[in-house]
Amino acid sequence: MNNPIATSTNPASPATPVPLTTVATRDSVNRRFSVAPMMDWTDKHCRMFHRTLSKNALLYSEMVTTGALIFGDKHRHLAYNEGEHPVALQLGGGDPADLAKCARLAEEYGYDEINLNVGCPSDRVQNNMIGACLMEYPEKVRDCMSAMLDAATIPVTIKHRLGIDELDSDEHLHHFVDTVKASGCTTFIVHARKAILQGLSPKQNRDVPPLQYERVYQLKQLFPELEIILNGGVKTLDECQHHLQHIDGVMMGREAYQNPYILAEVDNRLYDDNHALMSRIESVEAYLPYIETQLKQDVYLNHISRHILNIFHGMPGGKQFRRLISEQAHKPGAGIEVIHQALSKIKDFT
Repeated sequence: MNNPIATSTNPASPATPVPLTTVATRDSVNRRFSVAPMMDWTDKHCRMFHRTLSKNALLYSEMVTTGALIFGDKHRHLAYNEGEHPVALQLGGGDPADLAKCARLAEEYGYDEINLNVGCPSDRVQNNMIGACLMEYPEKVRDCMSAMLDAATIPVTIKHRLGIDELDSDEHLHHFVDTVKASGCTTFIVHARKAILQGLSPKQNRDVPPLQYERVYQLKQLFPELEIILNGGVKTLDECQHHLQHIDGVMMGREAYQNPYILAEVDNRLYDDNHALMSRIESVEAYLPYIETQLKQDVYLNHISRHILNIFHGMPGGKQFRRLISEQAHKPGAGIEVIHQALSKIKDFT
């Protein structure tokens, strides 16, 4: 396993496979627990902090569109830190040829997995035939997955909803999965809500449609040969353990970002990887060398420090820690001393 506080940035070379500590899945990636791809949140700085807390959790990038990689600064979008492994790249796209090009890039850069987003409900992605709207076209999604699987040797997975708008029946969901699996895809990450594409914002789509976990469990029963990962509304490791009685893995989203210390128990509770529990203060201290390295590369402190604001969530001194960083980290010349000052606010709390 790579050192969780390693700071070198991967240029464009294959990564060393990560040894698994539990029974392997159908490929080289263990998806028993993962942190969901979240726009504006799960960037490389966030993922490095999460890696200080768990060495086994699978981490995902923010969604990157095929257009951004093909026509934009691909290195800016694809660069990451070696210490992040295992790490997956989530792609947004609907053209098989473009997705194949991007799959090859992901493999060249050493990502452990490529994931296709078929769950984002925003108007912008709908207009480009990206995200949840693709659930209306299972054959198109099958062709996209086939193109990526043909282009790359690393695992290619899909993340989708239970349905969209009126296309929300079990019949449609099962047809979608059955059609897409013909591509050779064996891992389906299912957000246990449908998406309402007209009338709800992306934020509302994360809360308003009801969660239907039983339908995800049923998918596993109907397709036992597939790896089924559940996503949506998961807030505790107790819930994870309950879901894992029915499916193969759990993906946690907002809770992992808003209360990141929950990740500190993931290895012990979900991977049988027993070790002394890292304290909240120790997790920040373990992250300090990475912050210092990034500052030397002219990265602004607030771009990094925003991801640790919630580490003392609900704990004495947590508000003072958060406030000091929020008020100081954006100022010109702000350095590592801001983090030390913030830690002094909770010096008696471990």
